[in-house]
Amino acid sequence: MHLAAGAAALPALPRIATAQGYPTRPVRIVVTFPPGGSNDLHARLIGQWLSERLGQSFIIENRPGGGGNIGTEAVVRSAPDGYTLLFISTTHATTAAFTQNLTYDFLRDIAPVAGLYRAHYVMLVNSSFPAKSVREFIAYAKANRGKVNMGSNGVGATGHLTGELFKMMAGIDMLHVPYRGEAQAFTDMIGGRLDVIFATASASSEFVKSGQLRALAITSAQRSPAMPDVPTVSEAVPGFEMNTFAGIGAPSKTGSGPIAVLNEGINAALADSNIQRKYTEFGVTPFPCSPATLGALVEDEMQKWSKVIKFAGIKPE
Repeated sequence: MHLAAGAAALPALPRIATAQGYPTRPVRIVVTFPPGGSNDLHARLIGQWLSERLGQSFIIENRPGGGGNIGTEAVVRSAPDGYTLLFISTTHATTAAFTQNLTYDFLRDIAPVAGLYRAHYVMLVNSSFPAKSVREFIAYAKANRGKVNMGSNGVGATGHLTGELFKMMAGIDMLHVPYRGEAQAFTDMIGGRLDVIFATASASSEFVKSGQLRALAITSAQRSPAMPDVPTVSEAVPGFEMNTFAGIGAPSKTGSGPIAVLNEGINAALADSNIQRKYTEFGVTPFPCSPATLGALVEDEMQKWSKVIKFAGIKPE
């Protein structure tokens, strides 16, 4: 709701110059999650900005289901003319690494257009948990092998895979307890029925501020200005890094003209002080980049999570 309100409050600014007349009609941005979620609201925020600057409506179309595969396949099969776009995120990279027998090849069939943001996760424990640091947590887990419970918002979800990456690099064992969403996992964390969870900063900030949960570390390589006193996991586990990402993609044969216009427009949006303010409020960092940079990131993420999935022996439910 805050993001939607922020989009509505964006001031009118000069339009961005377009190439080859693009766009001349409304553009769809397919979001592979239901309305009201973080991805949906971020898509509406950038869609509103582009609508005002490019002079055509950017319509958000929610196509949830199948771990994002339903909406992604719809974009893959659409005309490569710049009028159907895909809101892409870390979930697409993990799904491609996790799911067998997909009807598409994400790297081949989706062309990167522009980055939107990057965001870290937070390693959280109950306020009464004995470990006060990541090093103490690792020591506790090694001394209590098989007794530490790790919650997540589902098998193969980003929070789950982050925990598995931590297990792999820290050399510890934790029992994974999957939930249908973060809400119930947080309830059990606060109630002391779970020991640790890796969750988004936006979802966990109020629990940390209230003292119900303790933030042991963040998963980015550098400390966050929003949480300067919270160390990174990598300070205890060298080389550990996990940042989610979001961006915009298009069918693979989309012409360079529309992609150039969209990339310029989105990068301009990320330089807008109002967009930057909203991103700061929600704990994400603007990620302006070229299509090539976004494409390289997606490929790296797929390779990274494929290794984690293989290590953990994770299989679709």
